[in-house]
Amino acid sequence: MDYSQTLEWLFNQLPMYQRVGKLAYKANLNNTILLDNYLGNPHLSFSTIHVAGTNGKGSTCHMLASVLQEAGYKVGLYTSPHLKDFRERIRINGVMVSEEYVVDFVNKHKLFFESHQLSFFEMTVGMAFQYFKDSNVDIAIIETGLGGRLDSTNIITPLVSVITSIDKDHVAMLGNTLVKIAREKAGIIKKNVPVVVGERRSSLRVRFRESAILNNATYHQVDHRSKALTTDLKGEYQKDNVRVACETLSVLRESSDFIISPNQIRSGLMKVVSNTSLRGRFELLQENPRVIAETAHNQAGIRTLIKQLQNEKYNNLHIVMGMVSDKEVDTVLSIMPKDASYYIAKPNVVRGMELDVFSSFFKKHKFNFRKFDSIPEALYEAKSLAHSDDLIVVTGSVFVVAEII
Repeated sequence: MDYSQTLEWLFNQLPMYQRVGKLAYKANLNNTILLDNYLGNPHLSFSTIHVAGTNGKGSTCHMLASVLQEAGYKVGLYTSPHLKDFRERIRINGVMVSEEYVVDFVNKHKLFFESHQLSFFEMTVGMAFQYFKDSNVDIAIIETGLGGRLDSTNIITPLVSVITSIDKDHVAMLGNTLVKIAREKAGIIKKNVPVVVGERRSSLRVRFRESAILNNATYHQVDHRSKALTTDLKGEYQKDNVRVACETLSVLRESSDFIISPNQIRSGLMKVVSNTSLRGRFELLQENPRVIAETAHNQAGIRTLIKQLQNEKYNNLHIVMGMVSDKEVDTVLSIMPKDASYYIAKPNVVRGMELDVFSSFFKKHKFNFRKFDSIPEALYEAKSLAHSDDLIVVTGSVFVVAEII
C-alpha cells in the first residue's frame, strides 16, 4: 500500500473515535498490552510525561515539548486528534513522522492488526511508541486520547503524571458527573510517580489527592494565583496551561536528571507554535476582518472562548459553527452570545451533527442564524458580510477548524 491507501485502511479498518464516537471506545487495555508485547515493549525505551484532562491538555503538551526542545533534548510528542494530516499525531522536535514510516509500519504489522482486530487508536499508539524508540528520543510527551484509566496510552509509567482540568465531555464513555469523569482521569496516576493537578475546584482536587495517596504519588497542586509566564499562544485561558506546564517542569527537574534552565522555559513558552506547529488555539487567520479559529468543543471550552472575546475589540461578531453529534448543544448555546450572527453547517465527518438537528437548537434559542452546506461555504459568507472592523470566530469542533485552516 502507498501512503493514501495506508491511511484509508487505518481509518476504515475498525471504528475510530474521531469518526464514529462511542462505538470506537474499548473498556480495557488488553489489545494495547497485546500489541506492545508483540512489538517488544517499545514504551520502555524512553522517558515520558503523561497528560490527561478535559481541556488544556493539548496546549500543555505542546508547551512542555517546546521547552524541552529549547533545553536541547530530542522530544517525542503524541497528541490527538489531528487537524489536517494524520502524521500530526506523532512528532519529534516538531517534525511529523514521515509517510514512509507510517506505510512501512502498517505493512509490516498489518496481519497482526487484522488478526487481533486492533482499533485505530491502539494501532496509532503502538506506531508512536515504536517510532519514538526507533528514533532514540530522550523523552516523549504523551497526551491521552479519551479519559485516562482505559486510554490506550495508559500502559506507560511516566516521570510525571499531569491532569489539567475536568469538565463534562464524552459523558457516554466517562460518566455523567464531574466526579465520575475525574475518577477516569485519575486513572493515569501511577505508584510512586509525582502528579501535577491543574483543576481549580476543591471538590475534584480531593479525588486526585486521594488517588495520589493510594499510589504513594507526590501530589502537586498548581497555584493559579501565581503570575503566569508569557507564551506565544493567544488567549487569556492559556495562562492556566502555562502554570500547569511550569509546575510540571519544576517537578521534572526535582525528580529526574533532566536539566532545564529558567531561560529555556521562557524561550520555550514563547516558541510553542514555531517549535511544535500547534494550531487552532485562538489562532488569528487573517485581518480586516479578523478571523479567529478556536477548537473549543464543549461547555468549558466555549465558556473560556466567550470570556476571551470580552477582551477583544470589534463592531459586530460573526460565528461560524458546527458540532459533532455527541455534544450537549443546548448547554453550549445557553452561554453563546445572543447578539452574534451565526453561520452553521455540518462538519465533514461521520460524527458531524446533521444540519437540521443542529439548526433546531438555534431556533429554540432564537439566534440569528443561516444554514450552509459546508463549513467553508459558511466562512465564505461570513467574510462577505463582515465589515473590516468586525470579528469572525470559527469554532465548535476540532473538525470545523480543520476544514478552514
